[in-house]
Amino acid sequence: MKRVRVKYSSPTFWIGLGLTGILGLGAIAARQQIPLLSQSAGQVESSETSDSEVLALVEQTPEERREWLEAIANGKKNSLDRSRARYLLGMDYLVEQDGAAALAAFENLEQDYPVLTPHILIKRGRAYELTNNPEQAQVIWFDVVQNYPEDAAAAEALFRLSAYDPKYADQAIAEYPAHPRTQSLIQQRLAENPQQRDLLELRLKYDADAPDIAAVRQALIDNFADQLSPETWQAIADSFWDQWQYADAATAYQKAPETPQNLYRLARSFQVSDQPEQARPAYEALITTFPDAPETGLGLRRLASLVNDTTALTYLDQAVEKFPEEAPEALFTKANLLEKLGSNSSANQTREKALNTYKDGTATTEYRWQQAERYAAEGNYTQAIEWAKAIASLTPDHSLAPESIFWTGKWQQQLGQTQAAKQAYQQVLRDYPESYYAWRSAVQLGWDVGDFTSVRSLQPELTIPETRPVPPAGSETFQELYRLGQDFDAWNTLQLELASKTELTVPEAFTQGLLKLAQGRYLQGINTIWNLSQRDEPGDRQAWLALRENETYWHALFPFPYAEPIQRWAAENDLNPLLVVSLMRQESRFEKNIESPVGAKGLMQVMPSTAEWIAQQTTGKAYALDEPEDNIKLGTWYLRYTHQEYDDNSMLAIASYNAGPGNVAQWLQRYGLNDPDTFIEQIPFNETKNYVETVFANYWNYERLYNPELQAKLDSL
Repeated sequence: MKRVRVKYSSPTFWIGLGLTGILGLGAIAARQQIPLLSQSAGQVESSETSDSEVLALVEQTPEERREWLEAIANGKKNSLDRSRARYLLGMDYLVEQDGAAALAAFENLEQDYPVLTPHILIKRGRAYELTNNPEQAQVIWFDVVQNYPEDAAAAEALFRLSAYDPKYADQAIAEYPAHPRTQSLIQQRLAENPQQRDLLELRLKYDADAPDIAAVRQALIDNFADQLSPETWQAIADSFWDQWQYADAATAYQKAPETPQNLYRLARSFQVSDQPEQARPAYEALITTFPDAPETGLGLRRLASLVNDTTALTYLDQAVEKFPEEAPEALFTKANLLEKLGSNSSANQTREKALNTYKDGTATTEYRWQQAERYAAEGNYTQAIEWAKAIASLTPDHSLAPESIFWTGKWQQQLGQTQAAKQAYQQVLRDYPESYYAWRSAVQLGWDVGDFTSVRSLQPELTIPETRPVPPAGSETFQELYRLGQDFDAWNTLQLELASKTELTVPEAFTQGLLKLAQGRYLQGINTIWNLSQRDEPGDRQAWLALRENETYWHALFPFPYAEPIQRWAAENDLNPLLVVSLMRQESRFEKNIESPVGAKGLMQVMPSTAEWIAQQTTGKAYALDEPEDNIKLGTWYLRYTHQEYDDNSMLAIASYNAGPGNVAQWLQRYGLNDPDTFIEQIPFNETKNYVETVFANYWNYERLYNPELQAKLDSL
């Protein structure tokens, strides 16, 4: 089945244990010898379809899975599953601080489960601690350090040993600075003495996403500015850039190494922070220093917006001449300037040049769509169709392609071309099944997928994956830890494995995103995965295209956390659960503690005043908006209420959820509701228009991913 790979341009389309005691030299000398096993042990199953009863129990609580795990551990079939069951049982016992039971579960387990040998030893050491035998624990951890130095477990062992002797903390910082456990040791030392530049730099380098990284960054600037290397200044600048603090980024980039990217970011930071007098010479420095760098082409276009029109034309001509990838945008900008200067003929010639020479340019596609919309607004559907068809044929991977095909179908219906319209809708479903317009096309074709006025009441049969997928990157050890739900150890392992990477490959970044989702960091996880679609390097592009052929990619982009309470409260309020999860994905990215600038809280972004009103209408019981159960209960009640206000029109209910009922009432009065697709296009608030389309794009993707019946129908196209 053919699929066109759209590159969407906007993310709106789319988350220690205490130690005591002292280790004596005599104990080390007399330590029990632990059998060493190959560190490149036999392969673990790599197929997602492997028959594993244990992996299906990973997301259950220890109490829910205990009996099942014990039965599997004591069974006779599937030796790998027996080992997995014993490991999970041992981990559950450690959480309960039952050291004796944990020791029994881990006994000789490394002989049958070599892929996790060093981790089994770490846990066995902890079990000895819990049974008041810290000396034996330290013996085991010391052996891990000695015999598995390439494994992340060695850093974990040093962390645990450091509680007995601080020299092991020194060793961890020297040898494993990227390991999260080592970072916690660094934080402890900085808490005792903040004036340690080397430790601050290690935090900035290896823990750049930490919530307190701004304080780390500022401490370096305030206390060590004259001692920082250009590379450290770049790390500081990149941190500011990533957090959209452009004025501070500009200051830092001035002290960073002179590279094309750094000079571009310096100039752009000045421009975005409203410092045009500084931005102009910065762009000029980029152009002079790196005349052939790709960043210079974009710099020329940016600089053109900061100078007078005549000078701007010169810069735009340079961009067209030297940088083909910037030429389409530069030509259309030039045409607009020429028109502004009264040179209409030259402006038209410039646009024709762009249309004929750069047929597949992004700016060219956007101009075609502007023309199509203009002709459609005039009622000239024949011309509109001609302009729109060129988009899908010449730039099929542009985000406007599915939209242009869908509206081609709508306009063909206006002209009485019923069969052609049907073919257009089928093309959207076949080539762009993940798009919002695939859902709108399915509706036009009469599929039972719910329309704006009927989607609320649908109760589709859902199939939610029970086991975690095999990540496409990371060591065999990491992959096994991840699939077992050992997210703390998996994260520590992956962080160490990727520490030396300046830029992650597509499989590595996707794997990191998967793990963030598993940790409940849904906002970061979804964004990490979505950002893969924005990579421009040909190799990255091909890797992304291959990745999105796998259903795992789509399940990660559209995860289904809180499935049980969502389905329960959706049913309680006569709502389609897929509509609820779609709204939740857009509102909060499933971050239960998130709060908007205006005070909306939690998964469904309920305002405190609204929550109080809902509570008065219902039970009146106490609630907490950061508790998923309470937030979903209140949010679904309010979503039912908004549906009742709009006669079960989900589009109007969702628009009201974002823009408020007053605005929706005004739009209905102004535009009418003869054609809901046209109504959405006419919404004057871009935020609300995008919001409505995104929520229903979410709905469609959840429907096609978690509803087997729809999956089968799409696969048959």
